Amino acid sequence: MKKLTATAALLLVLAGLLSPHVSKCGQSFSQHGFLTISGHDLLTPDGKKFFIKGTNLGNWLNPEGYMFQLSKTSSARLIDNALRELVGPDFTNSFWKQFKDHYITRQDIRYIAKTGANSIRVPFHYKLFTHEDYMGLSTGQDGFTRLDSLVSWCRESGLYVILDMHDAPGGQTGDNIDDSYGYPWLFTSLESRQLFLKIWREIADHYKNEPVVLGYDLLNEPIAHYFKEDLPKLNAALEPLYKEAVAAIRTVDKNHLVLLGGAQWDGNFKVFHDSGFDKKMMYTCHRYWCDTLQANIQDFVHFRDSVNRPLYMGETGENNDKWVAAWTRLMVKNNIGYHYWPYKRMGNPSSMMHVVAPDDWKVIVDFAESSRTGFDQIRKARPDQEKAKKILLQYLENCKFENCIPNPNYTKAIGLNP
Repeated sequence: MKKLTATAALLLVLAGLLSPHVSKCGQSFSQHGFLTISGHDLLTPDGKKFFIKGTNLGNWLNPEGYMFQLSKTSSARLIDNALRELVGPDFTNSFWKQFKDHYITRQDIRYIAKTGANSIRVPFHYKLFTHEDYMGLSTGQDGFTRLDSLVSWCRESGLYVILDMHDAPGGQTGDNIDDSYGYPWLFTSLESRQLFLKIWREIADHYKNEPVVLGYDLLNEPIAHYFKEDLPKLNAALEPLYKEAVAAIRTVDKNHLVLLGGAQWDGNFKVFHDSGFDKKMMYTCHRYWCDTLQANIQDFVHFRDSVNRPLYMGETGENNDKWVAAWTRLMVKNNIGYHYWPYKRMGNPSSMMHVVAPDDWKVIVDFAESSRTGFDQIRKARPDQEKAKKILLQYLENCKFENCIPNPNYTKAIGLNP
């Protein structure tokens, strides 16, 4: 293709045939402009301070049980297994494909941007970039297809995107949130680590020239606190693994920020000893269910000040509007950007959007939470399949943006405008 003159390019922009990477309601993205770091702050390509504020697209690409009002059936694998036993594999595959189509759409992103948010964090499962069974597919996984659509919507609406590996090979947490088998085997398995590095390198290569992507959140909440005897060796393995991942990313992408979360629910930063191994490195913390005093955030502030790097709250919330508003003020006061968790959920008003539970949703919950350790128990617990299918299809309708109910007081509490 011949190089376009400035006049020709402008005409194409006006005709809608060429995107100038400019949003009507948010950031303007330059193809060669990426966020950079200056001490505690992030800077836009034109040198202005960028303070992260927005929400998490939880549940979309990594389903969690409590988002469906489930308790024991708490991870993506367990939910999928329950659905297959309830309505069969073919219907379940179709359900997940439609769920991915409907749960987050361009309309959701436009709404988030309209509230004044400037960014979102999208949790994803590593299986979206493999040939493992996940959310209705076994081959031809659609991780890049889904994220590419999200990036295009965010470009249109002027939102930056943080890519968060919420579920890593082998499991990095050892609990339901990483869809694992109850232990952080990522840190003890060479095969899992190699796959982890491979996926991040592929993601970085794919998005290396994409300014809409703010950065890569390498591991969500690594190493739960339950494994007391193993914590010293597991914690000691975290920073070296981060260094390997950053090195793999930098072979193909020298543009994007990398975000490192602390051990034990992104809360323990004593595991870090080398804050200078990458120039475009920052840290991410999470905190829930505490008071809203300076003392409740001071450990993060102290670490941030000691390393002179940006620190942002990748997850927080799951509380009433009064708490959320006070916590937001505390983070702003301390120059800690934030993404509240989650954007959308069912059965609780602590989110920007509320998914209405279908009539008879208890039928789904009762089956999923029942004892199904043998085939006889599965048969006895299974309700009428046609009724169950009807309920699940209604859920797919209810989770669409146009059928969700906004929570304006919550949105105000997180510093945005509903």
